[in-house]
Amino acid sequence: MATPWLALLAGPLSYGIAAPALLLDDLARATGTGEESAAAGVTAFGWGIALGTPLLAALLARRGVRAVLTVAAALVAAGTLLLVLVPSMPALVVGAAVQALGSAGLTVTAMKLADSARQMGVVAASLAVVGATGPLTGALVADISSWQVALALPLLAVLAVPAARRGSTSPDAAPASFDPLGMALLAMLVTAAVLIPHRPLVTGPATVALLLLLVTWIKVRPDGFLSAAVARNGRFLAACVLAFALGVVNFALLYSAPDLLRQHAGWESTRSGIVLLAPYLLGGFCSAFLVAASGRVPRRVTAAALLATGAAATLLAAATTAVPLLLAAMALGSLAAATGQGVLALHATGVVSASHRAEALGLFNLAYLLSVAFGPAIAVALSHPTA
Repeated sequence: MATPWLALLAGPLSYGIAAPALLLDDLARATGTGEESAAAGVTAFGWGIALGTPLLAALLARRGVRAVLTVAAALVAAGTLLLVLVPSMPALVVGAAVQALGSAGLTVTAMKLADSARQMGVVAASLAVVGATGPLTGALVADISSWQVALALPLLAVLAVPAARRGSTSPDAAPASFDPLGMALLAMLVTAAVLIPHRPLVTGPATVALLLLLVTWIKVRPDGFLSAAVARNGRFLAACVLAFALGVVNFALLYSAPDLLRQHAGWESTRSGIVLLAPYLLGGFCSAFLVAASGRVPRRVTAAALLATGAAATLLAAATTAVPLLLAAMALGSLAAATGQGVLALHATGVVSASHRAEALGLFNLAYLLSVAFGPAIAVALSHPTA
């Protein structure tokens, strides 16, 4: 499949994450809620892509590319219609979740079809670059049309579906029987984890309990929905944890940026969106080259560099009020997350057998995309501690 089509298939998912960054006030006014409640749509999108990634990766392994593309495109279209046609908070949450389920399927398919480090780098960079332009694009589209149309931007990925169908592959080897209990436990675990930033006293213990139940079930059904060959692979799990941490840093900084720039520079949302293009585009474009070159660097060196870059972004954003340094922190966060998603995806799928790579890719993206639920919620909580 041609690389530009892969980028178009994957990249618009980031509109669902980033486009609302400058629109939370508009969403709050339109739905008659507070800004923190309006951020529930972003949380719902995070839940959808986190849950949809392993579910549709399993469908990819069992039924192949064409089945996933059909289901994913239908979900994106249905969710987008709900967002556009019903301007209410319940519709916002449900529409964002359904749209995200489909977007996750399109993105995991793009990563599966990427057959080299260079193509994987372009896929990761497309997600980062679209995320960089997402806040400004969302604000401009909302100014020209409406906030509903801005939330419909992930639908652009459907344009690449015909090309992806032409580049379809056969299904991977799949388990002999379906494991509905394993799938249900994973779905409940993802749901509880996504809600931790909002209801930690309830969902925190529930997440731990569900995790223990899932670990126990894996022992009972080692070849079930979540196979033991993947879940017990230490190097795979390490890649997932690092990707999640880098994502939390990046998305927290992305949603903190408008408030930080308003406080320290007095900039309005549109100006902030224009200025933020520089650090986030820099991080996105550079990540494409770094992912492509990562095959020549030892894995431990790569992981250490990513961890150091993410930590530097966090410390710099927390310690400074100077706008150039804040922008530098955002560039470092974007670079670490975008590069980490591509490089660590290659690492995560490279340490499992070929028959488990679609599953491993789905679970890796689950770990990374869980950060979408945590990062914005953390940013809003820090910006509005009394909300």
